[in-house]
Amino acid sequence: MNDEIFWKYPDAIVSCEWLNKNLNNPDIRIYDCTTYLHYRDEDPSLPYIVESGREKYDLSHIPNSSFLDLQHQLSDQESPYRFTLPSLDILADSFEKLGVGDPFHIILYSRNGSQWSARLWWMLRAVGFDKVSILDGGFNEWERLGFITSNINFSFPASNLTFLPRDDIFVNKDMVKDAINDNGTKILNSLTSDIHSGNNPRYGRRGRIPNSLNIPFHELLDSKNGKFKNIKELSKLFFDKNIFKNHKVLNYCGGGIAASLEAFVLYQLGFEDIMIYDNSLSEWAIDENLPIEKD
Repeated sequence: MNDEIFWKYPDAIVSCEWLNKNLNNPDIRIYDCTTYLHYRDEDPSLPYIVESGREKYDLSHIPNSSFLDLQHQLSDQESPYRFTLPSLDILADSFEKLGVGDPFHIILYSRNGSQWSARLWWMLRAVGFDKVSILDGGFNEWERLGFITSNINFSFPASNLTFLPRDDIFVNKDMVKDAINDNGTKILNSLTSDIHSGNNPRYGRRGRIPNSLNIPFHELLDSKNGKFKNIKELSKLFFDKNIFKNHKVLNYCGGGIAASLEAFVLYQLGFEDIMIYDNSLSEWAIDENLPIEKD
């Protein structure tokens, strides 16, 4: 197998080399979607402080790219949790105002892991917009390759987005409860092993959703360059957990971000029934009525 050509949907990911050659293509719109999390393991009501990547964008970014602020522009501001998905019609309208839509090919990148790009990728898929790619390795790989950067603040005019909602991607706690004892569904925790085992109290009650498996999201990426690992390594991660393509896979993490990366890889491996628990442990672990288990 040629490890350089392995994605089932190759249009959903692009290399820095490709983007460098297409920087001035008027049919492409590029967005930095970086967000930083500052963890607070002592307060489950606020497991992390959210910091927009806007300040770093203003200092340096890929030329002709704009900025998407996930928390402040594209999440439900009334939710007690961070990054809660707004209603899909409101989300589609927000994307349009930010220039995301037809007929453009949208490129997403981030500076601190492709999970942020993956979250936006799935949000766009949920409103029916599929002409979206993740930049493999993100901004760090771009800089490592010596490609030019810019400090010119850039924004796109509004676009038109054909709203074709998919309301079966992001699911709520009731769907998760139903999945716990469903043999056809694998529940997959994307967080680090210390949280999965119950040794870290970040989200409140220690532990995991019952019957869930654990593949920490950072294991999907090459630690040296932040790019996705090759198909053989990725396939083995899921195969070793007895997760196969005939299964439904329900992904969760702390707030639906890391889970989006895992879901994206499953999509690229050819899985067809993929869900993301939107509020994840931020909601589950503080609700005493919901079951939890630990080692």
